[in-house]
Amino acid sequence: MEDHGTVRITKSGPVAGVLRRVGPVLAGLLTTVVLSVATDAFMHSSGVFPPLGQPMADGLFLLALAYRSGFGVAGGFVAGRLARRRPMRHVAVLGLVGLVLSALGTIATWDAGPEFGPKWYPLAVLITAFPTTWWGGLLAGRSRC
Repeated sequence: MEDHGTVRITKSGPVAGVLRRVGPVLAGLLTTVVLSVATDAFMHSSGVFPPLGQPMADGLFLLALAYRSGFGVAGGFVAGRLARRRPMRHVAVLGLVGLVLSALGTIATWDAGPEFGPKWYPLAVLITAFPTTWWGGLLAGRSRC
């Protein structure tokens, strides 16, 4: 059979190996981001949150922190369940990615104005990023038994 330079994904090929290592982390990240963005959009469109660009009350930021924390747990759970080997290592990588993204968000919005919320909110998101993801990974480990 002639090779035409195409890449085949096999169970033991290099592409499959990369997907096994990176896939659970990406799936966990997508879970967290998609759920967060969709819920934010729903909260704004339903009138629970004010329109984008307008300040929100601190209580609404507390609500956002609560559901985002839950979505962090969900992302850690997904990563932990999908990882074949060393699931908590995948969860830790996801937690670190979340920590870095939260830090970047904190820096970007720190003095951006009241529509980005009180100073405690990005700090709370930053502080909870890793632990919530880790908790999701622990839950995934329990569900394997």
